[in-house]
Amino acid sequence: MGYGNWDDSAYQAAKTFRASRGLDDFGYTAEMRSVPYADWQAHPTLDPFGVAARECRDSADHGNSLPIAVLFDVTGSMGRVPRIMQQKLGKLHGLLRRKGYADDPQILFGAIGDADCDRVPLQVGQFESDNRMDEQLRAILLEGGGGGQKSESYELAAYFMATHIVTDAWEKRGKKGYLFLIGDELNKPRLASRHIRGVIGDSVRRDVAVESIYRELAERWHVYYILPNQSSYYDDPEIADHWRGMLGQGFLKLDDPAAVCELIALTVGLEEGRVDVDSGLADLRDVGSGAEAAAVGKALGVSRSRMRALPRGRG
Repeated sequence: MGYGNWDDSAYQAAKTFRASRGLDDFGYTAEMRSVPYADWQAHPTLDPFGVAARECRDSADHGNSLPIAVLFDVTGSMGRVPRIMQQKLGKLHGLLRRKGYADDPQILFGAIGDADCDRVPLQVGQFESDNRMDEQLRAILLEGGGGGQKSESYELAAYFMATHIVTDAWEKRGKKGYLFLIGDELNKPRLASRHIRGVIGDSVRRDVAVESIYRELAERWHVYYILPNQSSYYDDPEIADHWRGMLGQGFLKLDDPAAVCELIALTVGLEEGRVDVDSGLADLRDVGSGAEAAAVGKALGVSRSRMRALPRGRG
């Protein structure tokens, strides 16, 4: 995995072709909705059960691989947000490269549900550098479930990322990757061992404290939680307090879910030291809309008056 390069023209052509044929952008979800719910399952390329490791490796094409993982909540409380994001996330790699925020980004996409009640509570793809990223997004099942108790299985995803990911960035260079969790609810109170066994296949016999999983995760990952608008709990202070307590400044509220690609890209660029906030927001105004740049600025704590004073981007 991780070979080749993103081709925006091919991405647009594929999207246009699907639209002309009336094909759903989330093709696997459409396929699953044609069969009984009891038969729903993760796409084989995204099923975490029995996976020893997802790997982010250096290659002849990309000798300085940088792992970036984006896992988003696909339960009912997120509404249309996953579809809004899918239209933008496929272009994330191109934005990172075009603006020089990362030399050799490899991106993994995945999805999070509720292990207490969903058929498919966790989906984890591969690290990719080319248009297979779009195929990975299209294979995600938008189950639209969840248990209605204001918590989803983010901690199960965190466990997988902490224990089943191998990267050359860390093993060769001691460099952390980037993990972005996108959702609108709380972690479960504890990581249930039965969920680890049933969904991932590891023979864990004791429940695990959620805080310990995130501490382990932070040893090898820069971890962020993005709470997007148009989700059910965007304005719920309990959600904000929970994630700020878990991740501190890694908690980000995003007014416009269509700006998620830009927020992720600029966050990586800032952490990598490739750009400062002012230049980065100016970049985003050049490649997207002023409204999306403003949403990113607000998520990063930039005032409106400062936004208005920003220069144009670097081209």
